[in-house]
Amino acid sequence: FNDTTNKGVDIAGKPGDPVVAAAPGRVIYIGTGIRGYGKLIVIKHDANYNSVYAHNREILVKEGQAVAKGQKIAELGDTDADTPKLHFEIRQSGKPVDPLRFLPKS
Repeated sequence: FNDTTNKGVDIAGKPGDPVVAAAPGRVIYIGTGIRGYGKLIVIKHDANYNSVYAHNREILVKEGQAVAKGQKIAELGDTDADTPKLHFEIRQSGKPVDPLRFLPKS
C-alpha cells in the first residue's frame, strides 16, 4: 500500500478463487468504467467506509444488493491486470487507507 502509487493491496490467487465481502454493506457500484481496475465492485459499509474489489472474472452480486461479511461476491480474475489477482482497497471518507489494518491476520 502506498496512497500515491498503489491505493490498495494486490492479493494473488487462481482464476475462479472466491472473492468475499470484507464486512456487511450494500453494493454501490459494479462496472468496468474505471481504467486499470477491470471488473470492479464497490461496497459501502457505513457513512465513512467503502471497500473496493478489482480485476474480477465474474461478478455475483448486483448494484443495490445487501451483502454479509464473508459472502462470495465475485470470482478472482485478471481483467485489466497482468496476472490473476484481487486488488483490494479500503476508502475512509473517500480517501485510501491501508487495507491491511482491516483484514484478519493470517
